[in-house]
Amino acid sequence: MRGVRRVRRVFRLPRTRAGRRRAVQVGMLLCVLALLPATWMFTAADGRLRTTADAPRTDVAMVFGAGLWQGEPSPYLARRLDAAVELYREGRIEVVLVTGDNSREEYDEPDAMRAYLTEHGVPDGQIVSDYAGFDTWDSCVRAKKIFGVDRAVLISQGFHIRRAVALCQEAGVESYGVGVQDRHDGTWYYGATRELFAAGKASLDALFEPDPRFLGPEEPGVERALASAR
Repeated sequence: MRGVRRVRRVFRLPRTRAGRRRAVQVGMLLCVLALLPATWMFTAADGRLRTTADAPRTDVAMVFGAGLWQGEPSPYLARRLDAAVELYREGRIEVVLVTGDNSREEYDEPDAMRAYLTEHGVPDGQIVSDYAGFDTWDSCVRAKKIFGVDRAVLISQGFHIRRAVALCQEAGVESYGVGVQDRHDGTWYYGATRELFAAGKASLDALFEPDPRFLGPEEPGVERALASAR
């Protein structure tokens, strides 16, 4: 009971009108600060969202990892890859950069993504794998610094694509986003809710520009794939 009384004392509203007004003002300020990262994210991506039908023609499409089920792309990841296949078939892109997690031997997103793409008609030589795309910021920075990507179409789910575009823009990649639509199931709502918190980390990444978890040497994979395509 003593603990409950202490909590009540801590959260007790001020007794004076001026004190209550200050408490409301502080609360409003905290709400504004909490919404700033999401506001920045939406503003940065404004005018850069497309569909597979009107995506600009560009050399590279980036597909972000979204989990594996028993070694195969999850349904969400499969739909991202389907969008890349569509863009390739229509001649809107020449190379697909698959970026995902391969931090342990038994979990390999990029190779699973590559296998899916080749099964659906994208030539193996037109696919480049980034095995250290551990999060969105890492993927964007590595696309620029390791693979030399200056411009790309980004492919992800609708709830994630704005963050991807905002971060890749900050990393120096001129980006357009294709947001893949999905039915609003539990996974979708989880992802959409997660974005509210991920926006905070994204704004810090954009502000401080930390190095990726693993940077490594430059890789000519994208340049070679483009050369072979031409």
